[in-house]
Amino acid sequence: MQVLGLQGSPRKKGNTVFMVDAFLQKSAALGAQTHLVEVDQKNIVACKEYIVCEKKGFCPIKDDMHSDIYALIRQADVVLVASPIFFYHITAQLKGLIDRCQLFWARKYKLKLNDPKYKTRRGLFMGVAATRGANLFEGSETTAKYFFDAIGAAYDGSLNFRGIEHANDLQEHATALGEINQTAEKIVSPLLARKKILFVGQKDAGVAKMASTLAQYRFGGQIEVDSAAQQPAAKINPDMAAALTARGIDMAFLRPQALKDALGSRTPEMVITIDNAENPLPDVPFENWEFTAPAVPSEKTFGKTADDIEQCLETFVKKNETNLG
Repeated sequence: MQVLGLQGSPRKKGNTVFMVDAFLQKSAALGAQTHLVEVDQKNIVACKEYIVCEKKGFCPIKDDMHSDIYALIRQADVVLVASPIFFYHITAQLKGLIDRCQLFWARKYKLKLNDPKYKTRRGLFMGVAATRGANLFEGSETTAKYFFDAIGAAYDGSLNFRGIEHANDLQEHATALGEINQTAEKIVSPLLARKKILFVGQKDAGVAKMASTLAQYRFGGQIEVDSAAQQPAAKINPDMAAALTARGIDMAFLRPQALKDALGSRTPEMVITIDNAENPLPDVPFENWEFTAPAVPSEKTFGKTADDIEQCLETFVKKNETNLG
């Protein structure tokens, strides 16, 4: 389970950094994997309003959004957005990242595609401001709310602190750390309570990725799902992706994953091997599903495989209903 922190302050050791670090450290202590993006240190070009995303579903600008950040957002189960308040809003650096996520809005509302994690992903905004105005955070919270909607995350509200001006003010705040830890536990713990199922394929590019995506899409509220391979491919099979896209499931920015990255700090409760892959965790209960890549790969043949996998998933979930909770 992944928690992604988008840290929007250009100050390296300021109060926003303290907030994000505290949230990620608590999440890691609970058992989640975490990833921090220092937005100011990334190469993010401002949106040029080319409108390509609304017509074709991708952004032609090649920068860190393209190479890194879009994929990190898609992989995340929890997205934390944090910023100091500049003129009653988030920093320009963070706003630039959010503007470039118009791509996700277009894929969702123009192309009618659903992120596989859209039913379970959570989003939180955290803000810090030097002054104490009543409306300090309204603009930032509105932006965060619509950003989370675009990326397929339920908005879990905000955690804001007023009157924080000097570098160590939040660290010395009487209740801040406790509030941050409590909020992290409230958001992260229910997701970690799900049983983890790991699908293992030879390359995590075809049927294994398809099976894990369908399991996440259909049953993500009940189980945590991931997929991996000992030697992952460079990219997912385009015919497999097209077959799921035809079903309204958005495969953009998903990547094959190495086994060590999928395991993280949490061992799965069950491994399911697909495509003649070997079981990498002999001490963990496992099943082998007799699915292999179609002999003649195409959107149509992968579509038939998807039908078969969905039936298998239905049977698996019913059979393990008690164990899965």
